[in-house]
Amino acid sequence: MRGLAREASVEGRVYITGGATAVLLGWRESTLDVDIKIIPEHDRLLRSIPELKESLQINVELASPDDFIPPLPGWEARSAFITREGKVSYHHYDFYAQALAKIERDHRIDRLDVRQMIELGLVKREELLALFESIRPDLYRYPAISAERFEERVRKLQ
Repeated sequence: MRGLAREASVEGRVYITGGATAVLLGWRESTLDVDIKIIPEHDRLLRSIPELKESLQINVELASPDDFIPPLPGWEARSAFITREGKVSYHHYDFYAQALAKIERDHRIDRLDVRQMIELGLVKREELLALFESIRPDLYRYPAISAERFEERVRKLQ
């Protein structure tokens, strides 16, 4: 976080998601990579990532739930603050968006992550279903998603 913030010449936010959230919140020991979303994207910040990856020996991916499912209304406001370094505020990407993206993907580790989010009170089942319903009309924009299967998985959590 400090390394990336050193390169920031303007105010911005970095949203951490996926396994990195799980590690930071303590329900997983490790992750294969650190998935982030940078707003606003700036060349200087983006160009610093390869060097940071090399020096820290970690894999960094520019990936977030809204790359895989429609963005949830209000996701930025629900993104929990982590810390601020220099001009960059770090946040966990909205837990509801993370949970829905994981439910859609449906890997074993994703199911475990969603269970942890629910057990820790980061995600409430009723709100998860309501947010799913809010994006359901836009699922046609993501042809790889079966809306029916996705809905079935979300409802199974109820």
